[in-house]
Amino acid sequence: MKISELFGLEKSQHELDFVDIDVNSDTPLFLDPYFIGKNDFPLAYEAHLSLRSYFECLLRALRENRMTDAEELFSHLGESNEICLGFSRMKPQGKGMGPSDASKIFRSLKDSPALRTGIMEDIEDFRIFVDNVDKDKMSDMTANIIKKQLIEYTQAQCMLWGIKLTPGVPSGFYWERATAAWENNYTEMLIADGRKILLVPKRIVSFSTEYTPQKYMQHFVLNFLQNEQLRLNGPLVQRRRNKQGTPYVTKKSIREHQKLGDSIDKKWLADFTERHPEVFGDFRKQTRLKISAVSTTEISTEPINEICIFLINRLKKMPMGPDYATAYHRTIVGILELLFYPYLCNLVIEQEIHEGRKRIDIVFDNCAESGFFFRLCNTHSIPSCFIMVECKNYTRDVANPEIDQIGGRFSPNRGQMGIIACRSVDNMQTLINRCSDTYKDFRGLIIPLVDEDFYKLLQYKAVENEQAIDAFLQGRFHAIASQ
Repeated sequence: MKISELFGLEKSQHELDFVDIDVNSDTPLFLDPYFIGKNDFPLAYEAHLSLRSYFECLLRALRENRMTDAEELFSHLGESNEICLGFSRMKPQGKGMGPSDASKIFRSLKDSPALRTGIMEDIEDFRIFVDNVDKDKMSDMTANIIKKQLIEYTQAQCMLWGIKLTPGVPSGFYWERATAAWENNYTEMLIADGRKILLVPKRIVSFSTEYTPQKYMQHFVLNFLQNEQLRLNGPLVQRRRNKQGTPYVTKKSIREHQKLGDSIDKKWLADFTERHPEVFGDFRKQTRLKISAVSTTEISTEPINEICIFLINRLKKMPMGPDYATAYHRTIVGILELLFYPYLCNLVIEQEIHEGRKRIDIVFDNCAESGFFFRLCNTHSIPSCFIMVECKNYTRDVANPEIDQIGGRFSPNRGQMGIIACRSVDNMQTLINRCSDTYKDFRGLIIPLVDEDFYKLLQYKAVENEQAIDAFLQGRFHAIASQ
């Protein structure tokens, strides 16, 4: 049963920031440290720092021959059943790192030429150069190291959706960057089906199909060796039966010449990389350009057009007024998640600022790599690492006090862009003029969205017209900026 079903959220995967896992079987998605490191929004950045900190401590212990310390550091990369991601077909089994697996991997790591030569730059390189490490094990290792970030994320999501947490539960060991050590404490945890569960953001999971030893071997190492044979007119060069006698080299002949079987010999890969580090550097650089966030349609079979129609009807039926403020708020959260993922992620509800004296309804991390939210900072020079949202389920118009309220919560560090969601206005141009005054006074950009706007945006999303959504936001911004 999925988390949304267990806790009666009545939300589709499209409306949820986390992977809506089935607690009784693993979802075939993975935590890939290389993909996490590619992202620079706060949650991913903190996770990446934890991964680097752990990796540096482990490598230092190994290179200084402090094997007892190294084994202790490695000892907490054990089973990780809490995230329910991976390949198990039945109840999650923690296939990643049982005690025997950990022992094998530790021995492989100690014996790896990549450790001796220093070609391993980050923990994700374990998968390339260390025997017995595949994407399932790499994912579980990652989950243990970044467990602190996942616990905090789970707590925030449970607060957002009203899911009760259990206090005083052992967290399990996580890597604490501040002390460079494994730590364990008692905290509030999500308990589902009698066991601890960690929610994982959609934005940091992947299918883990790019940063692999197979891709490195097939598309970079063998390509390099082919080109070398052609450049030197080596013994593996053959001629095509055409007039030109075009030379060519097969990858099969290279494998046979190098005495490589069909499987990946990671020690051979490490030796090759020591001799040709530029090939590995090219692999890292090109892979970084290929990997991207998974789309919700890739991890959910729920038809997006039907969900959009459902949300339009829900919003139309939503009564106005304070009695329905929470229902309206959570509906808007789901709509924004559906409309703007993967550009916005990791939403936090009612975030406190100014030592708790003020609260912001919703805050999203801006993790856009293209589109409107990317252009805010990179083209329009509007600080926007966070996007703030205020929801007003009013029976009256939003006016200057509400505009001043959200504008007063901007700052260069938090960001100076926000969305104010409200039901309707008598005159949209008047509201745009008010937002324009704030913008022209260098107090930030506020984009108002009313029910009719959400209907239009959801209709665009129903047919997956992302360009129309982007054009709508850009047009509303232009209307405000050009007054």
